[in-house]
Amino acid sequence: MYGKAAICLSFVILFLISCSIYVGTVDLRSYFFPLLQSPQVPRSLCASGPPLRVYMYDLPRKFHVGMMDRRSFEGPAPVTADNLPPWPSNSGIKKQHSVEYWLMASLLYGGNGNEDREAVRVSDPESAEAFFVPFFSSLSFNTHGHNMTDPETEVDRRLQVELLEFLQKSKYYQRSGGRDHVIPMTHPNAFRFLRQELNASILIVVDFGRYPKTMSSLSKDVVAPYVHVVDSFTDDDALDPYESRTTLLFFRGNTVRKDQGKIRIKLAKILSGIDDVHYEKSVATPKNIIMSTEGMRSSKFCLHPAGDTPSSCRLFDAIVSHCVPVIVSDKIELPYEDEIDYSEFSIFFSMKEALEPGYLVNQLRQFPKDRWVEMWKQLKNISHHFEFQYPPKKEDGVNMLWRQVKRKLPRAQLAIHRSRRLKVPDWWQRRR
Repeated sequence: MYGKAAICLSFVILFLISCSIYVGTVDLRSYFFPLLQSPQVPRSLCASGPPLRVYMYDLPRKFHVGMMDRRSFEGPAPVTADNLPPWPSNSGIKKQHSVEYWLMASLLYGGNGNEDREAVRVSDPESAEAFFVPFFSSLSFNTHGHNMTDPETEVDRRLQVELLEFLQKSKYYQRSGGRDHVIPMTHPNAFRFLRQELNASILIVVDFGRYPKTMSSLSKDVVAPYVHVVDSFTDDDALDPYESRTTLLFFRGNTVRKDQGKIRIKLAKILSGIDDVHYEKSVATPKNIIMSTEGMRSSKFCLHPAGDTPSSCRLFDAIVSHCVPVIVSDKIELPYEDEIDYSEFSIFFSMKEALEPGYLVNQLRQFPKDRWVEMWKQLKNISHHFEFQYPPKKEDGVNMLWRQVKRKLPRAQLAIHRSRRLKVPDWWQRRR
């Protein structure tokens, strides 16, 4: 009896496997002949299909370049590629939040027809796939609202109110509920008064440290790098880069931070007094930025502890300095991580590991030289993805961000289509 049952069961299993092979759901070659399988092709960092068609709202200068300086505020309108003011060379650490400027500039650039571009500006909103809102919310905070005690009548809040009113009157914002609109908010306090009102849009952020879990997420938003404030290391061609960098670990910055950033003070106690470790408290002045540039270029590893939020500009300063980042942040989100493997050029420690006396430094001392050289080479290969410039260049920071936006749009379109299910068409209302 049991023998017949076993034979029947075997027959059923063989029948199911045969059917699966026939319809293509099972490929036994992958189990028994793995060497015959085609190797996995890594994701290509190149233009993905035709450029994204973006309509950019024509906002008054007070919402964008008018905040850069008085001449920009009083300049001709609208802003074009011919009259776009350059980003100020004396902007200091404001530069780290300037992604909003470079995104706008990339849409103003007409191009010469020969470069690969991820996004182009269209003049007809009906042909647009996405809508860009050129409000420099980070610069607005840095210019008008940095004391964090603004009454309701202050400029930063007024600009946010006016912008929201403008968008709510827009036919295209109403049509999608803002889901296909792209709004940069890279400063942790950018658009802080009315941020929740724009929750449906694709937000360009540097991390989610100041956002409630119900608002911002990787499913709809884009994580951008901070714009580096140190100069890029363009002639890093040492014959023996490992030995030429005499400092083991480098950190120079503010040690008084909030939230997870409190770890900086604790690390100061652990790392102080070690000969080949440079851990120094400083503020971002032009002179100190130059000293940080020199320090990173002469160090093997650059420490990146959490700041007021999980990320900070220091990580991207290290990348363009080809100094292997040592990331100590339990909740960090990294830009372009679906395309770039940070483990190829960075080392990660949990906060618990970093606070264990001697552990972090001992691990770095034992790190193989040949592995470090591989990471150094990889930093040189990928650093152009973190450059922001005008005109934009192939696969630079701004093109990488537009590619990320393209990947968020299908989800936005799905939400738009579902939202229309319960709406009564205009033609039906007229019929009634």
